[in-house]
Amino acid sequence: MSEYILEMNHITKEFSGFKALSNVNFKVKKGEIHCLVGENGAGKSTLMKVLSGVYPHGTYEGDIVYEGKVQHFHEINDSVKCGIGIIYQELALFPDLTVYENIFVGNEIRNGPFVDWNQTIAEANKMLKKVKLDVTPESLIKELGVGKQQLVEIAKTLSKDVKLLILDEPTAALNEDDSENLLELLKELKSQGISCIMISHKLKEVMQIADKITVLRDGQCISTLDASQEKIEENVIIKNMVGREIEDIYPKREGQKIGETVLELEDWTAFDPQLGRNVSKNVHLHVKKGEIIGIAGLMGSGRTELALSIFGNPKYYKLQGNLKIHGSKRMLRNTNDAINAGISYVTEDRKGNGLFLLQDIKSNISVAHLKGITSNGVVNLNEEVKVANQYKESLHIKASSLEQRVGNLSGGNQQKVSLGKWLFTSPKILILDEPTRGIDVGAKFEIYTIMNQLISEGMSIIMISSELGEILGMSDRIYVMANGTIKGELSAEDATQEKIMELATK
Repeated sequence: MSEYILEMNHITKEFSGFKALSNVNFKVKKGEIHCLVGENGAGKSTLMKVLSGVYPHGTYEGDIVYEGKVQHFHEINDSVKCGIGIIYQELALFPDLTVYENIFVGNEIRNGPFVDWNQTIAEANKMLKKVKLDVTPESLIKELGVGKQQLVEIAKTLSKDVKLLILDEPTAALNEDDSENLLELLKELKSQGISCIMISHKLKEVMQIADKITVLRDGQCISTLDASQEKIEENVIIKNMVGREIEDIYPKREGQKIGETVLELEDWTAFDPQLGRNVSKNVHLHVKKGEIIGIAGLMGSGRTELALSIFGNPKYYKLQGNLKIHGSKRMLRNTNDAINAGISYVTEDRKGNGLFLLQDIKSNISVAHLKGITSNGVVNLNEEVKVANQYKESLHIKASSLEQRVGNLSGGNQQKVSLGKWLFTSPKILILDEPTRGIDVGAKFEIYTIMNQLISEGMSIIMISSELGEILGMSDRIYVMANGTIKGELSAEDATQEKIMELATK
């Protein structure tokens, strides 16, 4: 028998004449963790959709050989029946159902025509133990944190007797502890003989866990690196991914001029009536013209809530304290007030809250500032195209045309559209919430370069990030939050990962 559980041979996949995959060869050994990396749009997810049957046999060229047999998967259920399970970045769970209902949804344990709930709960308990998740099967999904929800998703997939587990950006929305727990679980599953394909942009995690790393670029297989044969260096992976060396992913700013204070919070407190508690409390913070302020902290520390309370309070928190813009007290009653005051906010959830995925690029860019292209109550479509094309070029958005649906763009290009949408409002203060979440190293470098350009033009940026390297590499000053309060302020020169974590866990 072959030592490989999977062989994808000469896979080519086209969309309207565009080759998303070109003659790709990809092999996975039994019981190995094989990581798939590459820039957004490199073809990683497309390759996995070919494998899982999302793109059925006949819509691509080449062969899928699974457990020694050529397979013709016409739908996802065909691959599931063979023991292939795929978990996407956006979890497919029902928040108002219990853990055990989610684990066996669509795969119910029956006794005759009826669902055997007692057996379902017992089997769910076994699955929870397998993924080392200490919750009761009766818990509701919406009561669990993202890390635990991810483990429920894995338990759900493993309940179908999976032999090959595919994970697409499994740690993108997890904090460091939950990410570490997930990686340890994958090692445990490997010891049980389960093979794993992991797509990830977090190269340090990839290097920590991978037996092999395959790099895709522009739909082609560039290299496969074997950790058992050689020590894999991060700069080698990056060079293979982007086709060039990136000496320093955090580009330096030259000739930076920091000016007067443009935004100030005094004793700023936001009370959430739904949660019945303060989501930020007694916050003192200031931002100067031409600087990047980093806000660090663990998930749940109140960073996003603070940003939303500044950006016109769309969550209707009860606010106390003073917000000053250029030294004058302001009351921003809604997001329009914030936009008119020169504040814009790029959300951490670009797919859920930031973009209209079914609409095209130009519509997404213009939507936040329609009055900028409106005359006598009528939108000037020619002006909309002109504006959208300006941001497409200046932000290097890779797309076939301005009419391309945003949902069909890569994560990095979606982020650039989201950024263009808010830059069109001409902000003086730009709040970036997790600006590089789920995008590759090349796209990150481009986002950082854009940030530096905006700062050089006199804009001020508040950057919320869970990546400590990003906080340290891009910030002029750093505020650290925990439990809705500012625990400390650090200059770029004094800040270290250890100091930030010490404050974040106070």
